[in-house]
Amino acid sequence: MNDMTFLGLGYIGAGLGAGLVLIGAALGIGKLAAAALDGTARQPEAGPALRTTMIIAAALIEGLAFFGLVICLLAVMNFAMPKSEAPAAAPSAQH
Repeated sequence: MNDMTFLGLGYIGAGLGAGLVLIGAALGIGKLAAAALDGTARQPEAGPALRTTMIIAAALIEGLAFFGLVICLLAVMNFAMPKSEAPAAAPSAQH
């Protein structure tokens, strides 16, 4: 395989990783909101406490999703960097 194949596979992997991170975050926040609404419907007086807890948990989920996206972006940037050749060793002068 040549270098372009590895570059393309790296881009595909980073794109799939970013997609999976966003899908996971969306599912997590969806389940969180559904549970909070269900709790509020069952016990309306606990609404403000549930809302506060839900906002904190949603912020943590979003932070984790953002962290995953940054890792995928860094992986893409690393794949895009040209690989530098190692400098040839200078011949030593022997006396």
